Amino acid sequence: MNNVFLLTGGNVGNRMENLALAKQRIELSIGELVKFSAIYETAAWGITDQPAFLNQVLQVKTPHNPEELLKLILGEEIQMGRQRFKKYGPRIIDIDILFYNQTVIKKPHLVIPHPEIQNRRFVLSPLAEICPKFLHPVFNKTIETLLAECPDPLQVSVYKT
Repeated sequence: MNNVFLLTGGNVGNRMENLALAKQRIELSIGELVKFSAIYETAAWGITDQPAFLNQVLQVKTPHNPEELLKLILGEEIQMGRQRFKKYGPRIIDIDILFYNQTVIKKPHLVIPHPEIQNRRFVLSPLAEICPKFLHPVFNKTIETLLAECPDPLQVSVYKT
């Protein structure tokens, strides 16, 4: 089994329901849910003139290889109504592969670890909650160190319902 960290997020529709459905679908189609973070809210990153995002990190044990995993994730996004109109634009759901074991992959359609982890507080905050000592295989730094060094000025807070 492979140890995978996924980030789910969205800012369209019922954000809480969408994250709950994504978590459920991931558990059914991708693998065993080992751990998950609280849900975090942050202002939109990239294109800022849109609603705030909710995000959650999931740790999953999966039998799938990285290519299969990507295909399954893209399928789940489509099943949930994801439409890709504009990079960094509003979305009902987004599921990103953050880490796949300690594997490093650089292909045109698949980069693992996610290349922007170290620059995004909304990724590092939930990661630090569930795996602060996890070592980034490229930077050879823990998640808690990357969070302390993160240049992202956006405020990230645990979402209160």
